[in-house]
This record gives sequence, structure tokens and C-alpha cells, in this order.
Amino acid sequence: MARALRAVEVGDAAPKRPLSISQAAKGADRRALLVALRDRVAATVESSKTLPRDLGTLSRRLLEIVKEIEAIDAEDGSDDVGTAAATPDEEWAAT
Repeated sequence: MARALRAVEVGDAAPKRPLSISQAAKGADRRALLVALRDRVAATVESSKTLPRDLGTLSRRLLEIVKEIEAIDAEDGSDDVGTAAATPDEEWAAT
């Protein structure tokens, strides 16, 4: 899910540059690798040089990668669904 926009404050760090696929593959962070792959596949899908016969396969793979990223985020509780799932239930008095 996209982050909300806000004003930059003094002391805020600059955003990190996205990793290349080879940089992400060298690290141990599976999510970073998936994000790099997602960006690369998305760029290929949008490219006018991509052959029409390849669009279906690339599009399907892009959706699979996005689902994998969402699953990792949900496990970490770093998205709205994960946060909601990690919230304990409150007592409820039946009337």
C-alpha cells in the first residue's frame, strides 16, 4: 500500500535508491529481490520493444511477484491487513 504524503522535516534522510536485481540477489533480503524483479518485469511489460507473444507470460509473472511481496508484508505485519490481524481482540459484552 502506498505511503501517505507528508512534508519533509529537518533531519529526514533521503529515500533509498532501489537496488538492481544483481545487488538484491547478493543480499539475504528476499523482499528486496522481489521488489527489484517486480520493477524490472514491469519496465519490460511497458517497453515498446517487448514482443506481444511475451506480454501474457510477463504480466502473469508480474502478478505472481506482487502477490509474493504482499504475502511477505502481511507476515511482517507491515501492511494494513497484517496490522489488523496482529491486533488483539477486545472483550465484548453480550447484551
